Amino acid sequence: MRFFYAVGDVKSNDVGVILARIIAFLAILICFCGVVAAQTPLAITTDSLPALSAGLDFHLVLRASGVAPPFVWSVANGDLPDGVTLTPEGFLSGRPTKPGSYAVTLKVEDSGHPAHASTKDFRVTVSASLLLDWLQTPKVLDNRIDGSVQVSNGSKETFDLTVVIVAVAVADQRATAIGYQHFELQPGATNVPIPFGNVMAHGDYVVHVDAIAEIPARNSILRQRLQTPQPLQIIVGP
Repeated sequence: MRFFYAVGDVKSNDVGVILARIIAFLAILICFCGVVAAQTPLAITTDSLPALSAGLDFHLVLRASGVAPPFVWSVANGDLPDGVTLTPEGFLSGRPTKPGSYAVTLKVEDSGHPAHASTKDFRVTVSASLLLDWLQTPKVLDNRIDGSVQVSNGSKETFDLTVVIVAVAVADQRATAIGYQHFELQPGATNVPIPFGNVMAHGDYVVHVDAIAEIPARNSILRQRLQTPQPLQIIVGP
């Protein structure tokens, strides 16, 4: 009740003075915020990208600081490793397929009007862990599909390796096994051949190869995949 009485006792001139002071305070606050914003330029705060292993999944959220989120990310120059993608939201993820060293410039833009942008150079190293490649690309001979792949272990750990090869019919997506191997792939093993082949019915097929390496010591799994870029056609047969 005392509060309402106090308000009732305030004269009109006093109300005007109070409102003027409030408006002045808000103006100062807005100016202060503008100064702070001007002193906080857009910048990428992620220091570096982690070392990657071929065949091993990874996920990373890129970070930036600025005054007008949300931010939009893109690759400004260079290339990410094969199998790695960057979303506009800054989510970097994938499974690198080949070892090597990669230089890439990442760019971030804010939602200001006009928008501000910042770039930063990164170097990414992909180590050779599980490698999978064609040794003999799949070919059709009469009513058979035959070929071979090769696997390598560039790490210092033994892989419990499973390789599955299937031919997937284009017409109905039915998969037929045409090869399978399960063995220990020793550290440093290179270009170990795995042949495959089978008799197939008439139709068009895409060959898929899936190599899965379990590492019990690290409780992790490496995966590599291959597939033929174009369907293979079996003409002979019913």
